[in-house]
Amino acid sequence: MCADCGCSITDHESEHKHHHHHSHDHLHDNPQLNDKKTIDVITKILDKNDHEAEHNRAHLESHGVLGINLMSSPGSGKTTLLEYLADEDDFKFGVIEGDLETNRDADRLKKKGIDAQQIQTGSACHLDAFMVHKALHKLDLEAIDVCFVENVGNLVCPASYDVGTHLNIVLVSIPEGEDKIAKYPVMFRKADLILFTKTDLLPYFKYDLEEEKKSARALKPNVDILDVNINDKNSIKRVADWIRFKKEMR
Repeated sequence: MCADCGCSITDHESEHKHHHHHSHDHLHDNPQLNDKKTIDVITKILDKNDHEAEHNRAHLESHGVLGINLMSSPGSGKTTLLEYLADEDDFKFGVIEGDLETNRDADRLKKKGIDAQQIQTGSACHLDAFMVHKALHKLDLEAIDVCFVENVGNLVCPASYDVGTHLNIVLVSIPEGEDKIAKYPVMFRKADLILFTKTDLLPYFKYDLEEEKKSARALKPNVDILDVNINDKNSIKRVADWIRFKKEMR
């Protein structure tokens, strides 16, 4: 959670400018994080965020748009997945793209004809509902069926902030190693769908995919799981089918 890195201890609460100037000191090095006043501040921030998240969901629903939060560590393949999903005809989508700096990922998506809005968070290690709210008003929601929020690459803080989507997809790639689910359980408990990406690299890594799936289902027994390999078009199609099914169920 954000209390672990201190990123909630900012002027965020009063100004909602979201350019956090925060320290990543460990909890034991930062006694203020154990202080009741600090805990109260964090609680207020999360409460205000949750209120704004409900507003975002209502805004998406008023346009008939399904919101999906994509979360993972950096380099797991979120942007690449979106590029390949653009080649499917199951639905039209837009993207709210979160990174600390640069417009590179949004520019990649725009080249594929995707309506993408970049959020540069500065030093903030996650998106929040207020950031997403501003970007939503720049997307043409009447032209899309699904809005993806590609969160900042981080397996900790994004899991604690509701951004106003309906579903969470968490990606974990084979090169990351087979300990991520055990190390970051909060993130994977939030998942409606877990994507194991870059599965074409399994022959080159010591990675027990079936054991990792068992670990995921031990945390959340009803979670959906799919394998993704961008060299296998059918694996991308299965992801698109899952999203289309969820869209039709709403």
